[in-house]
Amino acid sequence: MFEKNKIMKKITLSLGIITAVAFASCDVLDDVANSAGTILNDGSSTSSGLTNGEVISGLKEALTVGITNSVNLTSVTDGFLGNSEIKLPFPQDAIKVKEKAMEWGLDGQVEKFETTLNRAAEEAAKEALPIFKNAIVNMSIQDGFAILNGGDGSATRFLNNATNAALVDAFSPKVEAAISKVKLTDYWNPIITKYNSAMTFTGGEKLNPDLNKYVTELAITGLFKMVEKEENKIRKDPAARVNEILQKVFGSIGK
Repeated sequence: MFEKNKIMKKITLSLGIITAVAFASCDVLDDVANSAGTILNDGSSTSSGLTNGEVISGLKEALTVGITNSVNLTSVTDGFLGNSEIKLPFPQDAIKVKEKAMEWGLDGQVEKFETTLNRAAEEAAKEALPIFKNAIVNMSIQDGFAILNGGDGSATRFLNNATNAALVDAFSPKVEAAISKVKLTDYWNPIITKYNSAMTFTGGEKLNPDLNKYVTELAITGLFKMVEKEENKIRKDPAARVNEILQKVFGSIGK
């Protein structure tokens, strides 16, 4: 009997130790789960009451809305030309060409060139939407929460940093086609040809900037500027949150 009681005590003690270890392990797991709550992709709720899926869905929706609105604003006549924030000016590395052209009385040619420069950007912008949409597909959970809490323009900066090089590669042929369609070089060639001819006699530097690169870079910069405005509008103005997921996700910021 004594041996039996002794064995029972050992069993009870062992069970107690196992239980204590199990509870301690649960506490550790809870701590890990809590600290990783914003990077799990299992639909679990975050401290804001949003699931990870909802956050990513809301951010992608915000970027999609911003991109769509921006393309709709810029891909129409005067979308660039009539917007002082993103209007493409005469190429800065060829500003001497403009100055000489004005001296020579080519004001009309200069104006036509600047107008057509922006027409090329407006034409190319029509092709931007699917390119931008494809760029937001692979946003990670970590990126999502960093963007959500990153303040004004953080989603746009993420999109720009992650995709700018690829966008240039994809956008450039669209710009080249647009330049051809609006006959931009028809207005540029007379100006640059006369300027470079004059430089032949004066010994000055001949110039002929890459118009395709110039329009591509400034058109993409202009589009991102408009996307950022749309993103910040969604962040700050409840009326700009046009559906339930945007209201839920961006309404949670600051709570």
